[in-house]
Amino acid sequence: MIPVSVVVMTRNEAVNLPHCLSALDRFAERFVVDSGSSDGTPAIAAAAGARVVPFQWDGRYPKKKQWCLDRLPFGQDWVLFLDADEWLGSALVEEIAVLMDEGPRHAGYFIDGRPVFLGRRLRFGAGNRKLVLFDRRKARFLPVPDLDVATMWEVEGHYQPTIDGTLGQLRHSLDHADNKPVAAWFERHARYADWEAALRSDGRMKDLIARESGRRRWMKVGLSVMPARPLLVFLHGYFVRLGFLDGGPGLQHALARAFYYWQIGVKIADARRRAEPPASTDD
Repeated sequence: MIPVSVVVMTRNEAVNLPHCLSALDRFAERFVVDSGSSDGTPAIAAAAGARVVPFQWDGRYPKKKQWCLDRLPFGQDWVLFLDADEWLGSALVEEIAVLMDEGPRHAGYFIDGRPVFLGRRLRFGAGNRKLVLFDRRKARFLPVPDLDVATMWEVEGHYQPTIDGTLGQLRHSLDHADNKPVAAWFERHARYADWEAALRSDGRMKDLIARESGRRRWMKVGLSVMPARPLLVFLHGYFVRLGFLDGGPGLQHALARAFYYWQIGVKIADARRRAEPPASTDD
C-alpha cells in the first residue's frame, strides 16, 4: 500500500465519486469528508471502502481543508487532497508509489490537472497546478480575510497551503473530469470570480500573492496588472498552449476561461463603484 492518506472532499458528488475512488485502491487510507450530501454520496463512499467523516462548517476559520489536517485521525504523515471530480491515472499513482518508496526529497509536490471538457480530455490548452501532495506535519492553510465573500463558502479558495520546506513537481497529471452538466462549471467559476474580485478590488489579493514564490508569484503579479486579461487568457490557452488542437472542446474551454476572467473584471469594477462615496447633490 502507498503510505499516503487521501482526503476527498464532497458535497452531492454521487455522479463523480465512484470514478474518483476507483483509482485510489492502492493508497493506505481514503477519507471522504462530506458536507451534508443529500444524493447518496456517503453511502457510495462507504460501499467503496472509504472512511466517511461528516463536516459542518461553522462560518469561521479553519475552513474545510485545514479542519481535515487538524481533526482527521491520520495514520500516515503524507496526505493527498482531491476533489471528487479529480481522477488519478495509473501512471500518476505509480509515480506517487515510487516517490514514497524512495523517500520524498521535498516537503510538498504540485500536481498538474488536465481538464475534461464537454466529454473530452484536453491534451493542450491551459490546465491548473495545485499543491495537493504534502507532509501534513509541515503544512497549514493560513486564514484569509475572505469570510465576507458568502458565495465562496466552506472550502479554502484559490490559494495553496504554506509548506515548511522545499517544493517539487510531479511529472504526471491528474484528470479534472466533472460529470455534472456544464452549468456546474459555470456556477462554480462564478463563485470563484466573486471571491477573486472581492480580494482584488480592495488589495487583499496582494497578501496572498506575496505567499507565492518564484515564477508563480511573478505570473500572478503580471496577470493582475495586465490589460485586456480575458482576451490575453484566450489567446494564451487557444494559441500559445495549442488549445486549437483539441478541436471544438478546446475552443469552448478557452472561451469559458476567458469568460471567467471577464467576470472577475466586471465584478471588480462593480465592487469599486459601490465602495465609492455617493456623489454630492449640493448645487
